[in-house]
Amino acid sequence: MKPIIRVSDVAKQYRIGARQDAYSTLRDAMARALRAPLKRLRRNGRGEADTVWALKDVSFEVGQGEVLGVIGRNGAGKSTLLKILSRITEPTTGRVELFGRIGSLLEVGTGFHPELTGRENIFLNGAVLGMKRTEITRKFDEIVAFAEIDKFLDTPVKHYSSGMYMRLAFAVAAHFEPEILLVDEVLAVGDAEFQAKCLGKMGAVASEGRTVLFVSHNMAAVQTLCQRVIWLREGRVFEDGPAGRVVKNYITQTSSSVATEKIWDDPMTAPGNERVRLRCLRVRPLNGSTSDTITIRTPLVLEFEFWNLEPGARINLSLHFFNQQDINVFITAPIHEPEWFGKPLPLGLFRSECYIPGDLLNDGLHRVRLLVVKDQAVVVYALDDALTFVVNDAVERRNAWFGKWGGAVRPNLEWKTEYLPDEPTEN
Repeated sequence: MKPIIRVSDVAKQYRIGARQDAYSTLRDAMARALRAPLKRLRRNGRGEADTVWALKDVSFEVGQGEVLGVIGRNGAGKSTLLKILSRITEPTTGRVELFGRIGSLLEVGTGFHPELTGRENIFLNGAVLGMKRTEITRKFDEIVAFAEIDKFLDTPVKHYSSGMYMRLAFAVAAHFEPEILLVDEVLAVGDAEFQAKCLGKMGAVASEGRTVLFVSHNMAAVQTLCQRVIWLREGRVFEDGPAGRVVKNYITQTSSSVATEKIWDDPMTAPGNERVRLRCLRVRPLNGSTSDTITIRTPLVLEFEFWNLEPGARINLSLHFFNQQDINVFITAPIHEPEWFGKPLPLGLFRSECYIPGDLLNDGLHRVRLLVVKDQAVVVYALDDALTFVVNDAVERRNAWFGKWGGAVRPNLEWKTEYLPDEPTEN
């Protein structure tokens, strides 16, 4: 099958700090001519220190009707790639072949005029996107209904709330009917209903056999919408493959602050003091290993091995969980563990395990602060960031909502709704 997009060895270089003079006089031209040899010498001495490659040797093909996700950290080259595909900028080297009309949702709302009404901006923005007036007129009612701004249609958009503005802008762009739709992070704005509409509209576009390139930091949305994902890293294609595999690898390898296992074999050099020393700390899925992916649905076990160096000491562990906003999510200690809690411990090695059920923690980075407590009151040793681990979202738990789920925890609570027909009401 012939590809609808073909990208061959594309690279894009930018000059750092480059600017263009507003105008030039004869005196300016003569002065530049005299300074040119010296500037060339300085530039040659610096080499390429004043340039940066946003993309380097990027090649891939996309088939008709395919939904391709593009992921990567900020600065990886995602937006640059879409701007090249949209013909906003040209590649420094390489070639892009497009076999269909392109529609871009790169900066939702570009082309809106604040003094014009919503009605007038629909026609203006549609023209900016390349729609004919007859096409806009035919889809006008559908656009208004999608944006839900019918009561404010003849109000200047400068009086719109940010949500109204974004809904109208997306509605216009989403009803443009290209063969190729480029989407850059539209799910980063708006409320739950707006995000659900965005995703639903892009899914509808894909189901009609049109091609979608979707750039996002929202991994749940990427996995839901896309069959295939390209991971850009430092301007290059680092991985290209099925969405589930690439997203899993991306989350695992980009979580640089993760520490799911720490081991010390020598009690003389292990963390601790004259009362207690640590031997091993790890967090893993209940039936898995420390390298396995953790989602919000995954039951966890945290394992701690320690040497008790004080005979008869009544010590126990206490764990303080913090999320990436540095909120203390909860504290736990083995107060219901009957064998050793509150009892004197002999010298030697102990293992203590803490079990966390699935459907409790919210997604994001979590840190565990470990305390060793004597007599249930005195902290004899503390270790900050004893373990750090990432809890990933689970697509099946999101339904139509793809924003950040608020709250320190995310329990899956049971709900029940029933219909009560013909209930009498008081007049």
